[in-house]
Amino acid sequence: MDKATLKQQCGLSMGGFLLGSFFLVLIMITVFKMIPAYMESATIQSLFVSVASDPDMEKASRRNILRAYSKRAVIENITAITRDDIDVEDDNGTLILSASYTKKIHLAGNVSLYMEFNPSSDTR
Repeated sequence: MDKATLKQQCGLSMGGFLLGSFFLVLIMITVFKMIPAYMESATIQSLFVSVASDPDMEKASRRNILRAYSKRAVIENITAITRDDIDVEDDNGTLILSASYTKKIHLAGNVSLYMEFNPSSDTR
């Protein structure tokens, strides 16, 4: 007998390769659809931090603080939240802006993904 026939072959079958590729593509599509929602949340958080750290906003009214956020949000094209969704708090002289919202991402057919975000200017 030939030594090559006695040695057991190892490897990936065509069916295993196709099944693995299918699941890998599904995961990649899902991740690619989630990336814009995470980027928008990060942008909202950076806007909150920039508004809260602005020295002019320390003694500003709630209306002026929300107006400053709205101006920045228009420039960054933020549509996930409006100024009515923002909570403004004063924690011992520190301005804290926060919001809570969900984002629905359509995947395929009747399958959707709900993502919950809670951006805040509080870096503690």
